[in-house]
Amino acid sequence: MTTAATAISYNRDILSNQSSRSHLRSHHYPRTSTHRRLEYSFAGRRREGKTRAGSVRAESAGVVEMVKGRTTEELKKGIAELYDESSGVWEDIWGEHMHHGYYPQDGVVSLDDHRGAQITMIEEALRFAGVSDDPNKRPRSIVDVGCGIGGSSRYLAKKYGASCQGITLSPVQAQRAQALADAQGLADRVRFQVADALAQPFPDGKFDLVWSMESGEHMPDKKMFVSELARVAAPGATIIIVTWCHRDLSPSEETLRPEEKRLLDKICDSYYLPDWCSTADYVKLLQSLSLQDIKSADWSQYVAPFWPAVIQSAFTWKGLTSLLRSGWKTIRGALVMPLMIEGYKKDLIKFSVITCRKPAS
Repeated sequence: MTTAATAISYNRDILSNQSSRSHLRSHHYPRTSTHRRLEYSFAGRRREGKTRAGSVRAESAGVVEMVKGRTTEELKKGIAELYDESSGVWEDIWGEHMHHGYYPQDGVVSLDDHRGAQITMIEEALRFAGVSDDPNKRPRSIVDVGCGIGGSSRYLAKKYGASCQGITLSPVQAQRAQALADAQGLADRVRFQVADALAQPFPDGKFDLVWSMESGEHMPDKKMFVSELARVAAPGATIIIVTWCHRDLSPSEETLRPEEKRLLDKICDSYYLPDWCSTADYVKLLQSLSLQDIKSADWSQYVAPFWPAVIQSAFTWKGLTSLLRSGWKTIRGALVMPLMIEGYKKDLIKFSVITCRKPAS
């Protein structure tokens, strides 16, 4: 507790002129029988290899054996445990959307309206990708890859009248996401399960909108990740990837500078991230799969207020006590948040949107 308090005090000095705004009811996620069934189900699928993409999972495991000193299984376990611990804290303070907000330069969204900015992020991603609102063209079947507690899934299902499947490595997230969907009257159209994004339990060509909001940074094999997004996409489907990247390399560079690598390594260690890649790397992967209408953009300037606001929210009494109750993984994640701000300011970290379409035939 002393270490956490010291580091949090240091972080407070960075943002001492900002006020806090957190007055939400606490959620505590007990380990229920549903939680245990989700864990058992996921473990069973790993042992038996009987998912739709079981052979792909085996291939992926062979390609990436060690990631940042961890095996791929250790990485996945760490990701699941991080979100098992932290999702309740996040929901208490920020609500059901576990991603950056989008803050337009024209000031349409107030800098104090962070939940509104998260909805704007979803709408801007859809607009950028050219997803139609026309009742005859809008998506009817959606997958949310790395769904968190299902905020995007429920929003998209309501917006388009669509069915949606969400997947996450965290049993706690899957359970909470389904509970929220049921409470909102979406039980017949929105379903969640524990599954690996690198071996999705869906048949080929199932979805006409493939959505990944800030999950790509956790993927140890970016090629397999993109290949799975394309595999489950129906002919003519739209694929949307919103993710953290490092800056594009210049023609004379083969890799990032040593000091840049050190900064990203500190973030990776706390957030259970593998090596980062650039937006240009994603574009090349999409091109290699013959996907069409590939577009990308750097939205770093539009998300700049987000991390200061997240840090600020941790400095309430409720934020501090929630962090200390949540577990060491959550505390470690909170303590490296200033490094995310540093990475953005140094133009090292990029908040990227990449979209494309699968050929219609």
